[in-house]
Amino acid sequence: MDLVRQSAQAGKVVVWEESARDGAQAKTLMSPRFRVRLAHETGRVFGADGPRHVVFAAGFPAVCAEEFEAVRQVAAEAEGAVSVAAVCRGARPDVAQAVASVRGSRHARVMVVVPASEAMAHVMVHRPAAEALRAGVDLVKAARDLEESVAVDICLADASRADTALMAHYAQELTGAGAGLVVLADTVGGQLPGACREMFDTVRKGCDEDVVLASHLHNDLGLGLANTLQALAAGVRVVSGSWLGIAERSGMVATEQLLFLLARHAPELLGPTADLWWSAPDLRQLPRIAHRVAHETGVPLSVTTPIVGSGVGSLSTGTPFVHPELFQPYDPSAVLGIEPQVLLTQLASARVVTAVATRLGYRLDREQTGAALDWAKSRAFRTGQAVVDDDSFTAYLDGLTRATGPTR
Repeated sequence: MDLVRQSAQAGKVVVWEESARDGAQAKTLMSPRFRVRLAHETGRVFGADGPRHVVFAAGFPAVCAEEFEAVRQVAAEAEGAVSVAAVCRGARPDVAQAVASVRGSRHARVMVVVPASEAMAHVMVHRPAAEALRAGVDLVKAARDLEESVAVDICLADASRADTALMAHYAQELTGAGAGLVVLADTVGGQLPGACREMFDTVRKGCDEDVVLASHLHNDLGLGLANTLQALAAGVRVVSGSWLGIAERSGMVATEQLLFLLARHAPELLGPTADLWWSAPDLRQLPRIAHRVAHETGVPLSVTTPIVGSGVGSLSTGTPFVHPELFQPYDPSAVLGIEPQVLLTQLASARVVTAVATRLGYRLDREQTGAALDWAKSRAFRTGQAVVDDDSFTAYLDGLTRATGPTR
């Protein structure tokens, strides 16, 4: 049984997780052990329904022997947690190698990349797009003959610049040959949301209902998330994402952002009848997974990273400190398990200074609070650093309280 097709046809969302595979093209490298761990943790977001909601792209086996073994390890050790996939080029030896890397794993898949636009077809396979797509049909049949238990998906590279009628025709042919999914890719990340919606709508209308479309949309114009939401609005339910958005060039939609939005705003985004989950995602796991991916890959979580960044739940100015609910679209503690953190900066108010001092174990009177406030603002401008670290503030407070009397 193809759980991914079953989920998509039931209207449930499946995330095709690309951080271990396309993420490598962002100049990162996940160890085999970490890939296994990440697959388990990503699947655990959905509990026992991980294989129904997550396809984990474990890698590109043709890269080298070590990469083949990494994919093989994920397939062997993460089966049952997610549906494991290997990705390959549209060449028979590569397809056979990809199938071999996941053979024996429950709910295993391979994704074969086939060019869809004329320009990409001539670059990748030196033939017209129609011939490349026709060859893709033969590759599906060959892969199915190699191992019937491994699902075969076709990714149409550069779909955003391809002929939609041609793609619709071959999406039907590919499905008839045994393809589980037909993935439309904005390979270069240059598509605008309206054009993205039109592409999926047009291809969808040119196919029978047995064709299951999926999306793989890059973020070069900063529109990966917007385009993915357009694909979902067009009825697509298998959508590619990557933890922290890591992927080739400017990346793709971040998995944590996509899951958060769909879990909390599906009715507004997709209509009141949207029923996207066998098991709803546990959003409190997102920050922990994101931090582990950041540590493994060296991709930093910044103050502006949505959902999981260092700015989430942080407070440093007066009114937001007093009424944080007015300045946040959700409660980070209740939704994500991120506890509020009060930081001392040049924007601090007396209340903020008092709160930080109390956290560090000091009780300040009004005069001490005013002195500490002046010191914090002056220090920030003197050092060029907005945030006053706890050690520096503690050292200052020690001196302050010794000079004016102990309040600790």
